[in-house]
Amino acid sequence: MARSSREKFEFFILAVVSDRLRGFLPGLLRFVLKSLSRLYSFLMNMRLALYEHLLLRSQTLGCQVISIGNLTVGGTGKTPVVEVFARALQKNSRKVAILSRGYMKVETPFADKLKNFMTFKTPERQPPRVVSDGERLLLDSEMGGDEPYMLASNLPNVCVLVDKDRVKSGRYAIQKLGCDTLILDDGFQYLRLKHRVDIVLVDRTNPFDNGYVLPRGLLRESVRHLSRATFIFITKSTGDGSPELRQQIRALNDKAEIAECRHTPRHFQEVFSGERKPLAFVRGLKIAALSGIAAPRGFEESIQRLGGELVHRKRFADHHRYTQQELLDMINASRDRGAEAIVTTEKDAVRFPWIERRDLPLYFLRVEIELLSGEEDFNALISRICFK
Repeated sequence: MARSSREKFEFFILAVVSDRLRGFLPGLLRFVLKSLSRLYSFLMNMRLALYEHLLLRSQTLGCQVISIGNLTVGGTGKTPVVEVFARALQKNSRKVAILSRGYMKVETPFADKLKNFMTFKTPERQPPRVVSDGERLLLDSEMGGDEPYMLASNLPNVCVLVDKDRVKSGRYAIQKLGCDTLILDDGFQYLRLKHRVDIVLVDRTNPFDNGYVLPRGLLRESVRHLSRATFIFITKSTGDGSPELRQQIRALNDKAEIAECRHTPRHFQEVFSGERKPLAFVRGLKIAALSGIAAPRGFEESIQRLGGELVHRKRFADHHRYTQQELLDMINASRDRGAEAIVTTEKDAVRFPWIERRDLPLYFLRVEIELLSGEEDFNALISRICFK
């Protein structure tokens, strides 16, 4: 299936799942998806029960393992939270490795897979992809994945590895790179490796979607499983304390510490030159917004809150890998609507190909996590991990 067709199908299914489409066919699809959700939920519950009763065993690697994940698919703003934890641990003299699955990275070419097969080099014996060894960037976003590459770019003293088998990549990080602390990026559902701490993100704007697990909803597992969390971050918070959501969370987990945070814009940065501009730069400017993320509305609203006038927006599916022609088309369309600059997300910017012709400047909005509550609990958690 071509990328454009796949993305059209993805948008269609999301519209069906979110009940935006009416009629016989969408209704029939929702019935089928609901049946599949029950099956998926049963299988996830069975899998968890097998691990809890030690019929399936989680492996230990003899070091600190921190999982950062969520219950829903995408959109919680996980990557900046991973960055905050990695920085805090590294500043406390920990040698940190981030272990990622590397979603949407380029897979091993067929010729290489055939060569590995012929030489009996099984996937278990192949080393993980090292995006950064803590000193140098070794892979680009195409080979390592956009989020691992972004983390590696922003965390010069942290190792970033990519592999579906994170037991293998964790062992590599310890033995070859000298790491003593592992962060599982998107690791809440990864039970093969024993976690000491489970950090779960809950999006205040859409905490548990429609309550259904995949594929009828966006939940990866039942909300009841929030009880496994050690520490819960309420993301995209407004600072009002989120009393109703806290009450929901406490009904599911009465022990976990809770902190609130928001994604705070810091500056604009030109995608190709790296030139930085203050946030006031967009005030009064006519802006075109370009994004390929799970929840684009918050990004677009951020531009407007900063004073930019949004005259054009283009949304692609999450993790979309851009072509030169798509960027040129975006520039032309933005100019036609009177835009003076194009703004994208940092996650999108790492997937941009180089283009020579830039009739409009392209900036990404750099955001960082700001703790609104629970800072003492967060610092205490870091201290427990680092100085157990």
